[in-house]
Amino acid sequence: MKGLAIVRMGVDVPYEQAWKTQRVAHSRRVAGEISDLCIMLEHAPVYTAGTRTLPGERPADGTPVIDVDRGGKVTWHGPGQLVGYPIIRIDDVVSYVRTLEEVLIQVCADFGLVARRVEGRGGVWVPGDPAHGLPDRRLGTIGIRVSRGVTMHGFALNCVNDLSWYNRIMPADVADAGVTSLSAETGRRITVEEVIPFAEKRLAEALGAEPYDLYEEDLT
Repeated sequence: MKGLAIVRMGVDVPYEQAWKTQRVAHSRRVAGEISDLCIMLEHAPVYTAGTRTLPGERPADGTPVIDVDRGGKVTWHGPGQLVGYPIIRIDDVVSYVRTLEEVLIQVCADFGLVARRVEGRGGVWVPGDPAHGLPDRRLGTIGIRVSRGVTMHGFALNCVNDLSWYNRIMPADVADAGVTSLSAETGRRITVEEVIPFAEKRLAEALGAEPYDLYEEDLT
């Protein structure tokens, strides 16, 4: 079984720092100097815009947004949200995205929450109840980039974050839906620290790999 290195960068990580670490890891993975890995962290509060972001989806109040080279729309990252950046070699982009979706679905199940895909919408969702006026609610997002056969960027899962951060942005695919978190849906506080071991395990299983720890300084 192949290995999957896990790099835990901690909390309140500036986006630019993590992006730089990703680029270093990506270059080394492309060169075959390191094996597949996944960076796990919580960001300091930040809005980022993927390549499919429309002008009207940015914060209307002029809040700064970092433009990045991943796919997808504008989103928020910050405390209480688990972000994972797999840097792995793949053959099929569509299958890879489905794999990440399934990983998030399984992690939600580990905490007793049923999540699923929604046709025509990106990410992972808690199904709504139209009969009671309850919309679908997104709790996980995916935005990736693949260059020279190796991935960058990845997934985000809302654990116990302040959902009001999303009020400043309105991605087109959630205009008639909502945003939620593991804590909001289960009625108990579920921290990123609690979720990380499950995310590591599920991702490694999905990739047919054995997780092991790697330190950030080992990437440079």
